[in-house]
Amino acid sequence: MDLRNSSNVTDFFIILTGNSTRQVKAIADYIIEQLKQSGHKIWHIEGYRYALWVLLDCTNVVVHIFTPAVREFYDLERLWGDAPKLTLNRDGAK
Repeated sequence: MDLRNSSNVTDFFIILTGNSTRQVKAIADYIIEQLKQSGHKIWHIEGYRYALWVLLDCTNVVVHIFTPAVREFYDLERLWGDAPKLTLNRDGAK
């Protein structure tokens, strides 16, 4: 989600779903490793221990990784409904 015109906290939300807490942790681990390898810093990590909702704060980008029920409950897409939604493919292009 492109929040550049909606928020002064971050520029983008990336919202992902893992089918289990194990998968949520695996997704988070992969993103953390890839960011480290590319020299990017994660400023804060929330929720990793229980992995129902993991938040990776990379300043300009905040990554949310949810289990299905928690994603449905918080429904960030509805809360930030005015923000344009971007779809990325595997190589990161729109």
